[in-house]
Amino acid sequence: MDFLDLFIVALLPVLKTLIITAVGLFLALERVNILGYTARHNLNNLVFFIFTPGLVASSLANTITLRSLKQLWFMPVNILLTFIIGSALGWILVKITRTPQHLHGLVIGCCSAGNLGNLLLIIIPAVCQDSSGPFGDSSSCSTRGEGYASLSMAIGAVFIWTYVYNIIRIYAVPSNSIDKLSQSGGSEIVLDDSSSIEEALLSKNSSNSEYNQSQTEITLLDCSENDKVTIGKKMKHHLKSLSESINLKMLFAPSTIATIVGLSIGAISPLRNLFVGNKAALHVIDSSASMLGDATVPSMTLIVGANLLRGLKTTGVGKWLVFGVVVVRFVALPLLGILIVKGAHHFGMVGSDSLYQFVLLLQYALPSAMTMGTLTQLFRSCETECSVIMLWNYLVAAVALTLWTTYYLWIVS
Repeated sequence: MDFLDLFIVALLPVLKTLIITAVGLFLALERVNILGYTARHNLNNLVFFIFTPGLVASSLANTITLRSLKQLWFMPVNILLTFIIGSALGWILVKITRTPQHLHGLVIGCCSAGNLGNLLLIIIPAVCQDSSGPFGDSSSCSTRGEGYASLSMAIGAVFIWTYVYNIIRIYAVPSNSIDKLSQSGGSEIVLDDSSSIEEALLSKNSSNSEYNQSQTEITLLDCSENDKVTIGKKMKHHLKSLSESINLKMLFAPSTIATIVGLSIGAISPLRNLFVGNKAALHVIDSSASMLGDATVPSMTLIVGANLLRGLKTTGVGKWLVFGVVVVRFVALPLLGILIVKGAHHFGMVGSDSLYQFVLLLQYALPSAMTMGTLTQLFRSCETECSVIMLWNYLVAAVALTLWTTYYLWIVS
């Protein structure tokens, strides 16, 4: 295939994403108000509790076996590298641009966390279904691609809610403006990403986690001075503080549980024979989960478009800061990703599957995760600035992601 053919293959899935995103933005307009706050909140709940777990569980169960699981060990390492390198570049960016202290967490987080969920679930199957694609049989390619994308989404969610969550928490400076959370007495939270509703359910306690942690430390200090605290109690307090900072409950969100279930079914032969395959006794369960999962991608993309509307209405972020985030996500990270993935392939770490290599490369070229919007709202810090950064991130992604996808297809083919 020549470069023009590859460009057309890469352009089509991005165009599909843009069209659905534009529809979501249109539905969120005040004059239309189909995807207003309440509707977006309810759709987020459906995606988080029903659609995404169904997609993840069915995709992993059908595509992942014990043998393939051993071959995919590099994917968690690759995703972790995207987070570490991105955060390092983000730290350099805030130093170069002399970014205000309260924006450090937002910038580092946007550079670190990529959209490892719905974009991969759109791009990879679309590339596979194209008759001129470089990955062979479209059916086999789509099945493997959905498995890779689902695994990527699950691993990415874990890193976001441990690594990036704590970066935002450290730098968070609550805004003085009254938002919807304060108006409702802490009973509601505006959600910007369907993959992060578990955090909304814990927002009442989490918003005060830093205060509680400091109070715990003061209590420990006073008690130790009076020799009234045993070593066991001190350890208990430290473990409690650690669990609050990491927030272990969010690691067991429905999508994470679905990942465990899907991997277990796929890797354990008796369970696989029971659920997977047209002749399996419980095949109807797998088919039902797959049917629910089909609603995940359009729903998530509509929500992304609706959430970008706020970025059109706000200003106040320096243009050099926005430009720097764009450069990190669409220039520096993709270039470094080529070196890492090609190096891993050279040393035999990723095998010969060209589709797998394509997914690993694509993980470096994605725009910032929409979860960043929820994190800033959770800590009530930098919400407006986040909307602006995300808006430009996704506008540039329309071009940059197409070009990088084309180049990656050319590399692996």
